[in-house]
Amino acid sequence: MENSNRIILLRCGELMLKGQNRKYFEDKLVRNIRHAISDLGDARIATSRGRVFVEPEGADFNFDKALERLTKVFGVVSISPVYKIESDFDAIKEHSLAMVKDSVAEKNLVTFKVETKRANKSFPLESPEVSRDLGEHLLKNIPSLKVDVNNPSFIFYVEIREHTYLYFEIIPAAGGLPVGTGEKTLLLLSGGIDSPVAGWMMLKRGVELEVVHFYSYPYTSERALEKVVDLAKILAQYCISIKLHIVPFTKIQTEINEKCPENELVLIMRRFMMKIAEKIALSNGALSLTTGESIGQVASQTMHSLSVTNAAVAIPVFRPLIGMDKNEVVSIARKIGTFETSILPYEDCCTVFVPKHPKTKPILSDILKSESVLDVSGLIDEAIKNTEIREIN
Repeated sequence: MENSNRIILLRCGELMLKGQNRKYFEDKLVRNIRHAISDLGDARIATSRGRVFVEPEGADFNFDKALERLTKVFGVVSISPVYKIESDFDAIKEHSLAMVKDSVAEKNLVTFKVETKRANKSFPLESPEVSRDLGEHLLKNIPSLKVDVNNPSFIFYVEIREHTYLYFEIIPAAGGLPVGTGEKTLLLLSGGIDSPVAGWMMLKRGVELEVVHFYSYPYTSERALEKVVDLAKILAQYCISIKLHIVPFTKIQTEINEKCPENELVLIMRRFMMKIAEKIALSNGALSLTTGESIGQVASQTMHSLSVTNAAVAIPVFRPLIGMDKNEVVSIARKIGTFETSILPYEDCCTVFVPKHPKTKPILSDILKSESVLDVSGLIDEAIKNTEIREIN
């Protein structure tokens, strides 16, 4: 068949549940789709009742690369490379036969079934009739084929709308909601396995992402910073862009180490991170903070410790991984492509000055007393003043 008829069909998930706000969500989705394929050649993007269609407008359009990228656009639950034809049953039979003949010859397929969706109710045949009559036509003209409705070698899909779309594949995509429909959060990105997954999960709910990383050179290496930048680049594949705030943290950690009780070092350090992150968030339009913490994973993530950490800030702190175990987090990290980068042996500032016996049941009044020997405001203001900002695309 002519490649000029080949387009990409994208299926929307939760967007279909939106009432009067659906147009807002669709507009954000189309914007994100357009950005994802903006450098792949000219294409027209159209929407129709829970579907988005990407139609190449030139031979130079990179179709395969577009398929790969569009699976990472949140708000899309699945995609299919399809052939678009007129909604006429004779045309459907003709083009279906050509497609199936080519596929059977190429892949040595022997059993099939036809599945039809008839969104266009003015089409003269109902869905079961289309599947039955088209199946008979294919069997008659391809003697090697047999019908198997339970375990076929392939399924041939027919979707009848204003036009008809013929295809073999349904490719799972990211799902969720379009990024940009859920306001903005600031992710504390450490460089480990957990925080990139937490960021990805917020993106999946339509939340726009900015990132803050605390950098303790020379205690942590430049390679550790490069690792974080690489993680931000992976996350940026799922949205339009990410602003990365790199906060110098060495002086703060040194001051805490020299002046505060050893068993409180990590907790006071975390409170400083939260205070700095809150200031950066509020100055950049973010309404919340997001971390990769989960209950009981380390001493600073007990219920007592998290409560004391939360007390450092006034804005909400989201922890998407709070009830997950490490295996669940690793599974998602592998799926989204961050795992191999996260396990590179370049450690972040959370590994600097780690006490042998950290407090697991801290009391807020004790922590505030320990912090009182520090110039908290001065240290925070200096760190923010010297923060480096990078745009990650």
